[in-house]
Amino acid sequence: MDNVKKIFLDEIPNFKEYSLKFINNEVSKMEYKGFSGGYGVYAQRDKNLFVIRLRFSCGVLSRAQLHIIHQMASKHKLNKIHLTTRQAIQLHNLNVDDLCNIMEEGIHKDIFTRGSGGNFPRNVGLSPLSGVDPYEAFDVAPYAIATDKYFISKIPTYHLPRKLKVSYSSSNKDTAHCTIQDLGFVATIRNNEPYFRVFLGGGLGKNPAVSLELDELIKPCDVLYYVEGMTKLFITEGNYENKNKARIRYIVEKLGKDMFLKKFKEFVQIEKEKGGLDLHPEAIDYSKPGIKINISDPRLIKQKQEGLYSVYIHPIGGQLLIKDLKILLYELDKVKNPMIRLAMTEGLYILNLDGNEAKKILEVSNSISGNTSLEKSISCIGIPICQIGIQNSQEMLHEIIDYFRENCNGDYTILNAMPRIYISGCSNSCGVHQIGAIGLSGKIKNIDGKSTDAFELHVGGSFNLNDTKLGYSLGDFKSSDLPKMLFEIAEHVANSNKPFYNWLNEHANELSQITSKYKI
Repeated sequence: MDNVKKIFLDEIPNFKEYSLKFINNEVSKMEYKGFSGGYGVYAQRDKNLFVIRLRFSCGVLSRAQLHIIHQMASKHKLNKIHLTTRQAIQLHNLNVDDLCNIMEEGIHKDIFTRGSGGNFPRNVGLSPLSGVDPYEAFDVAPYAIATDKYFISKIPTYHLPRKLKVSYSSSNKDTAHCTIQDLGFVATIRNNEPYFRVFLGGGLGKNPAVSLELDELIKPCDVLYYVEGMTKLFITEGNYENKNKARIRYIVEKLGKDMFLKKFKEFVQIEKEKGGLDLHPEAIDYSKPGIKINISDPRLIKQKQEGLYSVYIHPIGGQLLIKDLKILLYELDKVKNPMIRLAMTEGLYILNLDGNEAKKILEVSNSISGNTSLEKSISCIGIPICQIGIQNSQEMLHEIIDYFRENCNGDYTILNAMPRIYISGCSNSCGVHQIGAIGLSGKIKNIDGKSTDAFELHVGGSFNLNDTKLGYSLGDFKSSDLPKMLFEIAEHVANSNKPFYNWLNEHANELSQITSKYKI
């Protein structure tokens, strides 16, 4: 890893030179995006400031690293950080010198930006409660982390057609979205032995697809052969000419499902014959003296380790204020060996807390976190930050939440009746709107000759392992009408006393009657 670090450090001067050319209009916006994405950097909409994405393997970070993030943000006078749907952290509104300083400091502290964007294997996804979830098959975290470290060690050598996404889930809840990834591994037990179910060829965005499942279980020690086999298949069959067709799901489309699976197995077999990729990672030790507490809170999770708990913290829209991070770190410094994991829901979990520690973390994070289903909704960063965004997804989320709070008359039942909403500022699905119970994707609509802010409404999506499905569209709606319309839907759901999916399946006519009044 030291050799890779040196390579990353030596690249920074070239990155700076090219970035300055972009600012001086010597390089086009698209040329710069093609270059900078591989460094985890994207120009913001105003072109003078930038976003940098910090990659933590599988969203796993230490308390010391979280302190470093706080120091970086404070040093560069940022008032918040953004937790992403790929278990990374983004810093916004930075100049070129800021970027280079953050890159260099991060490399020395094992915080990388390289490969967190561009045509590279992205941060490996992980079920954030892996290792402590009472309902899991086994702890997949060691395998996921080892896979991401493997990717990072090879970053300088990759020449892929486009990005590659790999995930690991420890249970059928599939909180790492394995069934909509390029390659996903889901833990299972067969004859009292651990195995992975393998999913491949899925993805969101334009022409989304649910993954295929391999017709065989694989041993955990073999995962890197399947990772490398998929990488080689991607390099061989991927589209280097048209980036809009340069994802694994288009290879499935080109070859057909049967031939795709056949070729994948052939590439895996070639790697197995080469050997050298057997994986036997060290198990993670979650042992710690426990203390039981009798508290009921939707953000408190009992671990399978007796007397230990995890606490979920969800800053609205994934926007964690620096002042709130400081408060959280102050309390975390009192905790014995805390574990911190970012989630694909733009939140973070604090694992391995005894009852007293969990109680205190709950208290200090109460004002930091959304506490109802609606307040735990997801939104991409959108405009005015995102260069290719169409709508201000963060503003839309806040307008929806504010409308609900103002009209619920102090009864937050209705905020829990409405499921988590997934909002993308455009069709790219950075807010994973295509697999949400309710999803919104930003648009501009021409109404009576005027450009009007709008979102397309998707409903019925799901990523549970045995029920993965893409949501279906109910049409386009003015941004200004969405809070009122969604509140009306939530009232009907609350009055039915049924979970949202049950209501959706049993009362499709009610939903149609409500949405038809607002559809444009």
